[in-house]
Amino acid sequence: MTYDLITMGRIGVDLYPLQTGVPLPQVTSFGKFLGGSASNVAVAAARLGRRTAVITRTGDDPFGTYLHQALRDFGVDDRWVTPVPGLPTPVTFCEVFPPDDFPLYFYRRPKAPDLEIDAHELDLDALRDARVFWVTGTGLSEEPSRTATLAALAHRAKAGTTVFDLDWRPMFWTDPDTARPFYAEALRHTTVAVGNLDEVEVATGVREPHAAARALLDAGVALAVVKQGPKGVLAVNSAGESAEVPPLPVNVLNGLGAGDAFGGCLVHGLLAGWDLERTMRHANAAGAIVASRLECSSAMPTPDEIEAAVTAGAVQ
Repeated sequence: MTYDLITMGRIGVDLYPLQTGVPLPQVTSFGKFLGGSASNVAVAAARLGRRTAVITRTGDDPFGTYLHQALRDFGVDDRWVTPVPGLPTPVTFCEVFPPDDFPLYFYRRPKAPDLEIDAHELDLDALRDARVFWVTGTGLSEEPSRTATLAALAHRAKAGTTVFDLDWRPMFWTDPDTARPFYAEALRHTTVAVGNLDEVEVATGVREPHAAARALLDAGVALAVVKQGPKGVLAVNSAGESAEVPPLPVNVLNGLGAGDAFGGCLVHGLLAGWDLERTMRHANAAGAIVASRLECSSAMPTPDEIEAAVTAGAVQ
């Protein structure tokens, strides 16, 4: 079986407060959702009709069982989701203070199972054959996941579309200088780089969006996508084409997960052969729709919802 998309990286359980504007000590109820950026991207692309799978690991516990069930319910192949005895499935809490404050609290100790992905257990043929392969910066933060991520990228050797989600999470690293050499190695093997201003600065040392995009292209990718927050998104490719698209107006409920919806729709647009501007407009709309909802994975939009938002020029 050839997949449209295989992602590799984080998975966990998101526990989101069902009260907004309330700090965690005062929250009285939570909703339970599948989480983790790589897994959410696979869900987002599956919602758009793509055949997807995720490579990750969970604890051998009830939360791990829940994540398998959730992936299957979302139409994501879970054959490469395996348990790690002795390590708990991670949980993540957040606080919801719309429109722009969503503190995250990761419980990934003593170590997250998704950082135990081993290069010797990878299905390298499936990785090479996938139309799109997606990896994340977090996967480079610890061994053996770091070696597995770089081995998968090297084996794929830029076949098809290979996306590096820069995914900078400072709590997983000692400092940016520690991360930068591994980011540079991953960029050598990827065709698309995606990140916000903080993430592109970690990868390249440059923060200005156009300069950062150029630095990513110089590092070896064919398409650089720089998310600029309230200024929208900039995309530049090696052919000299560029698109700069403003964000869609939206009443933000929870901004977490918007980037994963953007990623899933980006993959969809690349597979469909859309031009840069259309791809960015639809990916922006997907992210805005999820920002208007509480959850992440189960909030991923359908093609009709994205098309409606693009046509209206706002999330209704």
